[in-house]
Amino acid sequence: MTQSVQPDSLVTLHYRIALENGQPLISTFEGTPATLQMGAGELLPSLERMLAGLPVGTHQQFTLAPEDAFGPYNPELVEHVKREHMPEEEIEAMTIMEFGAPDGTRYSGLVREINDAFAVVDFNHPLAGKTIRFEVDIIGVV
Repeated sequence: MTQSVQPDSLVTLHYRIALENGQPLISTFEGTPATLQMGAGELLPSLERMLAGLPVGTHQQFTLAPEDAFGPYNPELVEHVKREHMPEEEIEAMTIMEFGAPDGTRYSGLVREINDAFAVVDFNHPLAGKTIRFEVDIIGVV
């Protein structure tokens, strides 16, 4: 009997995450396969659901709408941050910065624009609002 991916499986696979136009973002196909523990938060829950039940030897591609992948783009997560509330170091547009919340939580944001008074920081996931392709080749399941 062929093993298939279960909610608590340890899965060895090759995978590729690409934009809808095929531009690859992450891929293991050119190197060593990944081994992931299902249910441990190593993959998005929606991607884990795509793998559930797939038998060893399966090669499949899925297309995920933004709401099933990294979420819709939320303009409310774009904030103007006063320069005085930012670190002293030199900061350039289109770089990722980490910010601390009062409760100790850390957030990463993309600095879209910056001047002497403020920065426009986007706290959306970089793939929010984008349709993605998820391609998998299931190599082994334990």
